[in-house]
Amino acid sequence: MTRVSQTDLIDKLIGDRGTIVLLGGIDTGKTSFGLSLADAARASGVLVGYVDADVGQSTVGPPTCVGLKICSASVTVDAASVEVADEIGFVGSTSPEGHLLPLVASTARLVSHAREAGCEMVIVDTSSLISGVYGEILKYYKLDLIRPNKVIGFQRGMELDPILGVVSRFFPVEVTALKVEPAIVERSAEERLSAREARLASYFQAPLSRWRVKTTVFMPAIPPETDLARLDGLVVGLEDGKGTCSGIGFLEYSKDEDVLRMVSSVAEGAKGLRLGSIRITPDGRAVGRVTVRDMFGQ
Repeated sequence: MTRVSQTDLIDKLIGDRGTIVLLGGIDTGKTSFGLSLADAARASGVLVGYVDADVGQSTVGPPTCVGLKICSASVTVDAASVEVADEIGFVGSTSPEGHLLPLVASTARLVSHAREAGCEMVIVDTSSLISGVYGEILKYYKLDLIRPNKVIGFQRGMELDPILGVVSRFFPVEVTALKVEPAIVERSAEERLSAREARLASYFQAPLSRWRVKTTVFMPAIPPETDLARLDGLVVGLEDGKGTCSGIGFLEYSKDEDVLRMVSSVAEGAKGLRLGSIRITPDGRAVGRVTVRDMFGQ
């Protein structure tokens, strides 16, 4: 495990290229570093794939999703320029806990797509879940599928030591630990929630499309006896039938008509809808978490 300055590390990473995974807790500077690295690399003529796997504090694409942005040489990389994803993978929650499989699978798929697109450097910005069994399992299987060349850890004190130890023992990868810059300020839980709600509200700006949907289009399948009112507000991923998520939406139940509709800013329909596990409002507020067992008793 090595320790270097961020400036020297960026220069080295541009020279080495490959796939780089960023690990760290809440507000440790992962995203700022990742965007700076992506911008410096693209300015050097390197085609960069930026994969944002932080489903709660999304930089690329909407919350509840993993997002991929291909960064070409002609566009400066910053938070604004990567906001609209080139491709997303639906996870269905703003927290990794309870959603490790879709999060790991979506991240691995988008990393693979970035490589297939010819990206010489792929940067993977991960969630802040770094502690406990969930944190270690999530990071382990993510690395197991991605097989990166480099892992960069951003830590205060020794909080990352358990995970970085696992990485060093189980994977043939170069690990670098960086101290969190003094200028990095931790946001409060309220500030992080407000930022997430603003991202969702921005995604669901008018005009919104509404489609009446049948219960046969969902994954997982909905039992025929299900009370449709229980699906009201549930976030869904719009799947195009070709293995790609074209966007997200939320379900809207009309009691008067006993009809279920899907609401989205995406202008075209979808072949199928993947059920998420949070209820949201058009203004981006999460108003509850659910599970398949809660809804269907399975």
